[in-house]
Amino acid sequence: MFKTISSLLSTFFFFAVIIAVVVISSLWEIASVLPDYRQLAKYEPAVTTRLFAGDGQLLKEYASEKRLFVPVDKIPDKVKNAFIAAEDKNFRTHFGVDLIGIAKAMVGNVKKVATGRRPAGASTITQQVAKNFLLSSELSYKRKIKEAILATRIEQTFSKDDILELYLNEIYLGKRSYGVAAAALNYFGKSLDELQVEEVAFLAALPKGPNNYNPTKKYAQAIARRNWVIGRMLEEGYIAQEEADIAIAKPLVTVDRNNEFVKYSDYFSEEVRRIVNKSFGEDALYEGGLIIRTTLDPKLQKIATQSFQKGLESYDSRHGYRGPVANIALDKNWKESFAKVAKPKATKASWTKAVVLNVKTNMAVIETEDGSKGEVLLSNLGWARKTLKNQGISNAPTSVANVLKKGDVVLVEKQNVTSYLLRQIPNIEGAMIAINPHTGKVLSMVGGYDFDKSQFNRATQALRQTGSAFKPIVYLSALEKGYSPTDIILDAPFVLDQGAGLPKWKPKNYSPRFYGLTTLRQGVEKSRNLMTVRLAQAIGMETVAEYSKKLGVNDHLPTFLSMSLGAGDSRLIDMAMAYSMFVNGGKKTEPYFIERIQDRNGKTIFRQDERECLDCKFDIWNNQSVPVLADNREQVIDPISAYQMVSILEGVVKRGTGGRLRSLHKNLAGKTGTTNKSQDGWFVGFSSDLVVAIYVGFDEPRNMGRRETGASAALPIFYDFMYGALKNKSDTPFRTPKGVKLVRINYNTGKPATPQDMSVIVEVLKPEYDFDKNKQKIIGNDAPKPAEGEAPKQPVFEKSESGLQLGNQY
Repeated sequence: MFKTISSLLSTFFFFAVIIAVVVISSLWEIASVLPDYRQLAKYEPAVTTRLFAGDGQLLKEYASEKRLFVPVDKIPDKVKNAFIAAEDKNFRTHFGVDLIGIAKAMVGNVKKVATGRRPAGASTITQQVAKNFLLSSELSYKRKIKEAILATRIEQTFSKDDILELYLNEIYLGKRSYGVAAAALNYFGKSLDELQVEEVAFLAALPKGPNNYNPTKKYAQAIARRNWVIGRMLEEGYIAQEEADIAIAKPLVTVDRNNEFVKYSDYFSEEVRRIVNKSFGEDALYEGGLIIRTTLDPKLQKIATQSFQKGLESYDSRHGYRGPVANIALDKNWKESFAKVAKPKATKASWTKAVVLNVKTNMAVIETEDGSKGEVLLSNLGWARKTLKNQGISNAPTSVANVLKKGDVVLVEKQNVTSYLLRQIPNIEGAMIAINPHTGKVLSMVGGYDFDKSQFNRATQALRQTGSAFKPIVYLSALEKGYSPTDIILDAPFVLDQGAGLPKWKPKNYSPRFYGLTTLRQGVEKSRNLMTVRLAQAIGMETVAEYSKKLGVNDHLPTFLSMSLGAGDSRLIDMAMAYSMFVNGGKKTEPYFIERIQDRNGKTIFRQDERECLDCKFDIWNNQSVPVLADNREQVIDPISAYQMVSILEGVVKRGTGGRLRSLHKNLAGKTGTTNKSQDGWFVGFSSDLVVAIYVGFDEPRNMGRRETGASAALPIFYDFMYGALKNKSDTPFRTPKGVKLVRINYNTGKPATPQDMSVIVEVLKPEYDFDKNKQKIIGNDAPKPAEGEAPKQPVFEKSESGLQLGNQY
């Protein structure tokens, strides 16, 4: 008997030793190939890059993993305690593996296996760190062994706070949120120190499965899990009973973070994203946690977007109705068909989709997508004429049936309780940009009607003909070469032989008239094409091309005379830059979008203004003198020439094509522009501290319609923008440079004014200009010089078979 028992024991111990050797060997083998846990000491997770407006408001976030890293000592205790209570109550005492927790989990899993439910693990926070950072998420006993071994090693190397820091910054909590700081923002729009108990508890409920507790789709489950965490916090002594009762009684209220970002900034933000991506690379942009301070002024951006959209909608309504979004059969399944019709991109929030149910002479009965019934009245459809070729329009509708028919799916906007207005998304495009002329800061930018409709940024990426908006560069070139605003240019027919086999070039004014000998100033104010061509011929197109390059409009302008009328291409942002140099006294400015970029540690890695200011580095003010920063801008053009152009462009507003702006009662200047065949309408204008450039045109250039010009398409946008931007602000006159000579002259003759003159202005002349010594230049072939004191005589035109010809009488 004794021998039998002894034999059995020997056999048992033999196999036990073999099993132990196998287990130890397996563990040794597993342990020998484990990843290096010491790399956790160099933890630098992918962190969200954030863009901020000039006033500190948040514009956009870019991230492969939305995460905001927060050091453990900056994470509030209530956040730490909530996760410990929910995930690992023995975290502060175990050695990486919670043996008591494992035992309880094994007992519980026996019951779960019997009922077919998924068995629960007993992973500690340390084990979760090991899995999230160093292992995969596969379900296997080998991974659990690796996890446990790594957890014990991590505990021996790192403090509990270090481990908690890794865990709370790495864990995924849904809504593309990695880490507790990002989750606090994405769910509640708050920083960690602003969270209430019930909000902290909800975040701590998410690690078990964010999708299982989605507050939008599974509110009841989310509340139940949150309340369970509150109970665990109470049980562990982290909160008092009263706090728990209050927290449990509160509803779960989350936020939509889209409301936190600056509206209307998509084109601007995308431009900044491209710049940063090109300069620093994708890894820095999407994982580097950069802090980017931009130049955007949110107030101006809102005004710009609304003004621009209003302008395009106004143009669009002048050119009729293009038809419904779709037409469906009004059968028994019409509601399903209606629901399937997608709302067009760029549909405004105040517009809704509707279907026409019935059409009468004076009204149409509609039903909107939310089931509301209403009517579209004939009295509101005067604009909805049929669009014809070249943006022409038919006669006004005499019946609603001329516009709408049953089954039409249209866009409408509510007017009152029952009445709706028919709407349509403009098919014309364009862009707008506003910059500070003294610094080059881009304060607002609209790259198209709507970013959702098209991401192409027409302010920075489109090359468009500039039309008459280019003329100031021609006239500035002349002022720089010694011409004066009082000089005389002939406005008469101009014919250029282009060479064998080519037709003669015969430019025309916008109006069919010719105005004879006219001052240089009036050539700009009245936007006379023939005067501009003659002036460009007189100074040479090489000179015009030189100044086009100096001002950044076009570095390689062809030296054809047609280029003087704006036949060359340029970007909107470059035109704004050129006009900035008029108003800032001829200083070189480069438009820019980014003020400063800091890395994740707060170190500045880019700064736009690199000037040093030693006198600026004071913590408090003790009556120190105001620091003076050096002006290192390059002087590109003569300051007086620049001011002469400002004065002339003021004349465009006071007496010329920009006359509509006079009703704003502000010091404004600018120039309209209309390209060949009315394909684009421009306005570039400015106040003393703000330059705005606008163009309107189709992406595939075509005629905008009869009588559509820069004055009708672009100028109203400038008007609305300046009205909002300058409202309630004091008016600042344009700054006059030193050495300017201001002389009263006869507006029509360009000669010094006499007491009898009725049309008198104050002209800007250079200090060396003397009417006694400097004779008026007269530009134009065979143009006789007027007698002393005599006004230039106007030409007489005779009609012939070949058209208008210049006569010989002056």
